[in-house]
Amino acid sequence: MKAFFNELFDYNFFCNKRIITQSIELQKVPDNTQKLFSHILNAHHIWNSRINGNTAEFNVWDIHDTKDWSDIHYENQRSSFEIITNADSFEKRIDYENSEGRLFTNNLKDILFHIINHSTNHRGQIAVDFRNNGLEPLVLDYVFYKR
Repeated sequence: MKAFFNELFDYNFFCNKRIITQSIELQKVPDNTQKLFSHILNAHHIWNSRINGNTAEFNVWDIHDTKDWSDIHYENQRSSFEIITNADSFEKRIDYENSEGRLFTNNLKDILFHIINHSTNHRGQIAVDFRNNGLEPLVLDYVFYKR
């Protein structure tokens, strides 16, 4: 299970890093892309904080300057790899409060998979936003990453 999650988070890191690099090269990042990628970073940070029992530094829809994306992304990935490495059981139940103050419990493997799936969903929205703004979106399919 650790190898599986390490591979998924490697893929996540690769995709997000490519979006960061492409966005930094633009004269202006489309507003919706700025919002969506900041949200990807925030959500990843929030979930890591929940798993670790910490208070998150970011809110769900905080907007980050493009120049800060790499540092936030790197820290998110470092924290997730640490969580995976130190996991005794991926069935461990995590109690947390959502952004609306409601209490929930999920197991670690479902939360880790959610982080990846959530990011993939919003990267798809970013690809549409790029195309809607006359920009060529990146090909970030998992199978291309594995080639």
